[in-house]
Amino acid sequence: MHPSQIQDLVDHCEQYRTPNNVTAVFQVLTTVPLFVALVAAMYVTVDISYWITLALSVPTAGLIVRLFIIQHDCGHGSFFSSKTANDTIGRLMSILTLTPYAYWQRAHALHHATSSNLDRRGFGDIDTLTLEEFRSLPFVKRVWYRIYRNPFFMTFVGGVLHFLIIQRLPFTVQRPSWKMTASVLLLDLAIVAVYGTLAFFMGWVHFALVFAPIVVLSAAAGVWLFYIQHQFEETHWSRDGVWDRKTAAILGSSYYELPAVLNWFTGNIGLHHIHHLCSHIPNYRLQECMAGKPELASINKLTIWESLESAHLALWDEDTKRLVPFSAA
Repeated sequence: MHPSQIQDLVDHCEQYRTPNNVTAVFQVLTTVPLFVALVAAMYVTVDISYWITLALSVPTAGLIVRLFIIQHDCGHGSFFSSKTANDTIGRLMSILTLTPYAYWQRAHALHHATSSNLDRRGFGDIDTLTLEEFRSLPFVKRVWYRIYRNPFFMTFVGGVLHFLIIQRLPFTVQRPSWKMTASVLLLDLAIVAVYGTLAFFMGWVHFALVFAPIVVLSAAAGVWLFYIQHQFEETHWSRDGVWDRKTAAILGSSYYELPAVLNWFTGNIGLHHIHHLCSHIPNYRLQECMAGKPELASINKLTIWESLESAHLALWDEDTKRLVPFSAA
């Protein structure tokens, strides 16, 4: 894609970065109470039929994803027009998403600043090796990378470990600031206080039966979205000398075409190429932005079926500029 075409897309997207506070408040008021109501319904049904409880856990987990997107937008300063409102709501959402607000905010900013840069990997994305790097690994490390990139392990096991354990520790970014570290430690205290209180009144068994499926499903959905946003066959990676943020944003991020109901639960984050091109567009204006520039709907579009076919891709081939499966090694 020619730089002038990319700049034209940037100029278009910039028109949609102004938040709408009424819409933002409406999103919060239609998501948080619904989440609380579904958790209550799950608790009530545990002793009636756990199958009903598990069925209710699916939309409840979907609401966690939506709450995460609200926190995500607050971290970008795009959800409300007020910084104070963004930071306040973002921190409150973090108790539900188990994701430390200031720590994640900084790590995510690094992701946007380094996305698709082969020389600056490791920030907010699925770890990706080049074909040659994988071939040069010792046997044990090759086995571990295969396990790590296994779709089931990555989503269900890795997702739970990330949201429950790794995010409780302020060490995943080198030399984190005190603000970042404090956000992790304070959230840990809030989690103990809030969920400890809930477990006390609900009973530990009922608490586990209600929240375990929510955590597993929401973590898996979150990791899958992290994966498919940048991991597809014709994605874009380049070395430091030629890497360009705008090119990386539009060519290295997908447009995940989802049904309207899934777009609602995922806060339109499937329009990830637009988000990376202009991260200050709030989630509730992404569809409006794409509608105003129809060519955006044809860039890196992935259907659900196509995304599932991408799950076996694991290595970047620098010669063919494609993400390839292990069989290519």
